[in-house]
Order: sequence, then structure tokens, then C-alpha cells
Amino acid sequence: MPAYDKKSPLALLWEMSYGGRAVYLIAVISMLISMLCSFLLPQVIRFVVDSVIGGMPADDVPVVPTLLSWLGVNGDAAKARRELALAGAFVIGVAAFNGVCGYIYHKALAMSSEGIIERLRDRLYSHIQSLPYEWHIGIQTGDIIQRCTSDVEVVRNFVFNQLIEIARAIALVVFAYSLLFPMNFTMSFASLAFLSVIFLYSFVFLSKTAERFLVVDEAEGQLLAIAQENFTGVRVVRAFGRERHEVDRFGTQNELYADLWVKLGNLLSAYWGLGDFITGLQMITICAIGAYQAAWGGITVGEFMVFLTYNSMIVWPVRGLGRVLSEASKTGVSLGRLMEILDAEPERDPDDAIETPIDGDIEFDRVSFSYGNAKVLDGVSFTARRGTTLGILGATGSGKTTVAHLICRLYDLKDGEGEIRIGGVDVKRYRRTWLRKNVGIVLQEPFLYSRTIGENVAALSSSHTLEDIREASAISQVDDAVMQFAGGYETTVGERGVTLSGGQKQRVAIARTILKSPPIMIFDDSLSAVDTETDAKIRAALSRRVKDTTTIIIAHRITSISGADSVIVMDNGRIAEMGTPDELMARGGIYRRIRNMQQSVEDELGEAD
Repeated sequence: MPAYDKKSPLALLWEMSYGGRAVYLIAVISMLISMLCSFLLPQVIRFVVDSVIGGMPADDVPVVPTLLSWLGVNGDAAKARRELALAGAFVIGVAAFNGVCGYIYHKALAMSSEGIIERLRDRLYSHIQSLPYEWHIGIQTGDIIQRCTSDVEVVRNFVFNQLIEIARAIALVVFAYSLLFPMNFTMSFASLAFLSVIFLYSFVFLSKTAERFLVVDEAEGQLLAIAQENFTGVRVVRAFGRERHEVDRFGTQNELYADLWVKLGNLLSAYWGLGDFITGLQMITICAIGAYQAAWGGITVGEFMVFLTYNSMIVWPVRGLGRVLSEASKTGVSLGRLMEILDAEPERDPDDAIETPIDGDIEFDRVSFSYGNAKVLDGVSFTARRGTTLGILGATGSGKTTVAHLICRLYDLKDGEGEIRIGGVDVKRYRRTWLRKNVGIVLQEPFLYSRTIGENVAALSSSHTLEDIREASAISQVDDAVMQFAGGYETTVGERGVTLSGGQKQRVAIARTILKSPPIMIFDDSLSAVDTETDAKIRAALSRRVKDTTTIIIAHRITSISGADSVIVMDNGRIAEMGTPDELMARGGIYRRIRNMQQSVEDELGEAD
């Protein structure tokens, strides 16, 4: 498929039709042939009424005689029974051919339209995977899901139904009036005048509904976001007894969503009501003019019947064109929301991005970083030597997690914000996928998939055995707990690991990173939910397993970094202290003060026990 470039909604649909345009063309051609068959049948009735039954010379009834002559029908009233039988056979044949065309039309349309939507879904999912972390935290998950489901479904309905209906309505009008005007100018002009009015007010309503469809779509996204947040955080909701609050919050947004649909429905009701009135007025006018002309010989009975048939054939598709246009308006809104995703700039690597071994020292050289206008890091410089353990200590908001995010390039430094090097190479020169493959990070709130525990541990490893999984889990001190489950490592953890405790989830995530065995491992306060004894066991096992791995431990708890080769203490985005744990204790600064405070709390808790 061609690479995506920013474009208009119709250009996007055209791009997504790549590979299926021929099939869609077959659907259009089949639809046109089927429509021609539908136009042909009233002409047969006209021929039978005016020529076979009425005795009018066959040559005075255009179109049909040439086709019927192939069956030997010549409009001879004296042989009416035979003529009617042959005409009936012709009608059956045309109807059968029409059915075949209809089958081809629907089959080809389904194949091509579903192909378009499949490619659109794939493009959206692929593009979302390539978008930067900053984009993801700036948009609600429920909104993304709503766009990739409801909005895509709107586009699918348009491609499958409305788009072909627009082509069909236009073709109907062209074909019908090319036959109606030669037949009777007065009636044709009256019919066209009413259709023109329908066209005009349809476009007026189209402009008004587009704005309201956008508001409704955004309200639906907010509703889904509330539901998604509630279902994801169901344990917190239950723990704090917030069910009634969440029900009320959802109910308020749902009421707003319903009210918006009611207002949109009022507008559409006015449109349909006005359309019904004009359509009915048109039918009455045509019948009155036709009856008058038929009575005075200005039109034959057969022509009058054909005219009414053709008029009814075009009036309802054209009447429905307003509905199609309103759906097109909604589709335009949905495509616009999808293009907001596709227009978002993905992460891009330079053409000369490298994939060399990432196993050297990690150097921060005068690094500054801001989230918007809030400065998080200010002139941070330090070095984590290869194969050593660096501890990072600091209060909440001091910039500890930002350091981890910058190393694996979840955020990128801008020009003038310093430089981060690994092995002497600026991290911006590494291909992102290669860098992240070599940097294992365990977050404070780890994400577990709704799979088995074994599958979660092995999620980052391409080849593994159960022994490998258990070995990594033993290092993270979770193997014994897993084996106590009835299913062991085949136990399904539930969505986001909801069936596990916070400490168990953290230890499963640690085992997942250990099994990957990257040259750089970062633990972002990922031992906060485990007790001090388990924390010590994990660190001891890690020190034996990852001797050549550069390890960064970010923590609030002093004991988690007490065995580190060096420690930096962060304070308001700056490095307040740096050195070995013993050196920092000897200085009597922030590190020692935190150590004494935590030791005092532990002693008090011990006495209380």
C-alpha cells in the first residue's frame, strides 16, 4: 500500500481502495446494468398496453420493439395471447438477468468495501503503534477506541451503502429524464422542478447536520472514555465504595449524549417531514397532469403508466439522497477524526540510524527537559559506568522517572537541551526499536496482558522454555507464589493483571525484563509494592545474574539502592548529591536525612509489632 501522506477525506478513501478498485468498478457496472433492466421492464408493460392490447403500431412504441422482435413479438393484437406469453417470457428473462447482476453487484461491493475498511483498520493500528509516547498520554484511550471502532464503522457503512447509492441516484436521474422528456415535456418539467427543491433543501440540511454529528461523535468518545476508565479501575472503585459516584458520572455524560442525539433527531425529523410533504405534493401534481393529458389524448395510458413508474423509481432514491447526504456528512466527520490520528507525526529515525552494540557507559551531559512550560530537569550531568548499578533517589516530581524515559527515548531532547550518550554515541543516533530492545524498563505500575502468567513473563522473549521462565521468576522472587496457583504458569491473570497483587505484578514484570536479558536494565520504583525482605532478595539475586548489565534503580526507599555502586539524589530537577552510599552518609546531606527518617519509621513499626 502506498505510504500515507496528509490528504483530504476522499483522497484517503481512494488510497485505502488500493488493490480493490477493479472489484468496486465491477460492482458499479453490475449496479448500472441492473438499473437498466429495471428501466426496461416498464417499457415492456407500455408496449403490451399500447400495442398488443391497444392496437397501436409497434413502431410508435420506442426501445422495446427491437428487443422483443428477437422473440417474434411484433405487437399484433390479433395474436394477443401469443404476444403476451412471449412478452411475459421476455420479462422473466430480464428479471433473471437482473437477479444475476444484483448478485454480482452485492458480492463485489462486499468484497471491495470490506477490503477498504480492512486496510483502513490496519493503517490506523499500525500508525498508532508508531506515534510518540507524548501523543498517547495526551489523548484518552476511550476516544482512540471510539474512533477506531464507531468512526470506522460509519465509514464502512458509507462505502458499502451510501457511496454506491449516490452513484445510483445520479444515474437514475440521468437515465430516467432522458426517457421522460421525450415522452412528455410538461410532466417531466414538473417532476424535475420538485426534485430540484428536494436537492436544494437537502444541501441546506447537510451543512447543519455536519456540525451536530461532530458534537455527537465527541460526546460518544467521552462516554466511552468514562466507561473504559471505570472498567479498568474497577478494583479502586470497589475498594473506595465509589460505585454510585461512577454511575452518576456515567449517567450525566450519557444524558448529555442522549440529548445531543435528540437535538440531531429533531433536525432530521424536520428534514424528513418536509421531504415527505414535497414528495407527496409532487406525486399528486404528476398524477393530476397525467390524468388530464390522458383524458384529452395528450398521452397514452401506457405512457402514463410508464411515467408514473419511472417517477416513483427516481423520487424515492432522490428523496433518500438527503438521508445519504446526511450520512455522508457524518462520514466526513468520522473521516476527519480518523485523519487527526493519521496526520499525527509518527516517530521517525534518520536514514543513517545505527544498530551498533549498546553496552557502554550511560552519560547525561547537561540535560534539561520540560513538559510544556514545566521544567523537570535542569542541567543534569552524571555517568553510569558499564556493568555497575546506579541508584536514583528523590521526592515525587524531582525528575527521576523522566531520566528513565529519556534513556529509552519515550521523550526526545530538543536542540540545546543537552545530550545523552551510551557508549559515547548520542542516543538519537540509535534506531528507536534497536535502542528499546537493548534497554529493559520495569515501571512502577507494570502492565500485564490478559494472558497466562507464563505468557506475560515471556512476552518480550522470542525463544524460551518453561525452565527459563521459572529461572527468571525465581530471581524476581515470584516463582513460589505462581506455583501455589492451581494452574501454575498457565494461570490467566485477567485484564491488566487484576487477579494478582501489586507486588506480584511488579515481580512478574521484573521477571519479564530479566528473561529478555538486555544490556541495560532500569527499575523505575518497581520494588515499591514488595516488602523490605523480598526487596533485598531480589536485589541480591539480580546482582548475581546481571553482572555485566548496567542497572539503574529508581526508588523512594533507601534500602532499595543501598547496594548500588553510586547514587544520585534528585531535588527539583537538579542533582543535589552524588556519590557512593557510604560517601553520602558521611556528608550528612539529603541522603543521610532520608535514611535516618526511614530507619526511624522502620524502628517504630518494629516496636509496634
